[in-house]
Amino acid sequence: MTDTITLRGTVGTDPRQVTTANGIDITSFRLASPQRRYDREKQAWIDGDTNWYTVSTYRQLARNAGGSIKKGDPVIVTGRLKVRPWEAGDKKGVSIEVDAESLGHDLHWGTTTYSRSLRSTESDGSAEPKVGPGDAEADALIEEETARAELAEAERADEVVTPF
Repeated sequence: MTDTITLRGTVGTDPRQVTTANGIDITSFRLASPQRRYDREKQAWIDGDTNWYTVSTYRQLARNAGGSIKKGDPVIVTGRLKVRPWEAGDKKGVSIEVDAESLGHDLHWGTTTYSRSLRSTESDGSAEPKVGPGDAEADALIEEETARAELAEAERADEVVTPF
């Protein structure tokens, strides 16, 4: 059985990028997911325990994560949960890992800029764009996304931001 989980947290280590002997890219990092609650009596946020996860990304997601995510970034991860017991001499523990299917910055805490990545499609590793120039449908989607981004930026300029 595969359990899918979505986590919010902070990248706790510098992402580590490797390429296997078979040419598969892997990027992994530790994710800190603190438990916080609001204490009405103290009128303050109280930190609880922090859960730690090892997040692994593969192939295109690994390449994109390696170029986008860094230690300290707030992120949201969705993936397959793996819980494994381990032993090392007289020490025992449990490893909690997530094989990420999706990964991105948590926009609750800031903004980010999206740029479409090129996919490697040839056996020689050359990159081809996902959509080609002159593709009317793709051009319309890009135009629509550009208009949405401009509207969002205009709305942000009118927005009053209060620090917390």
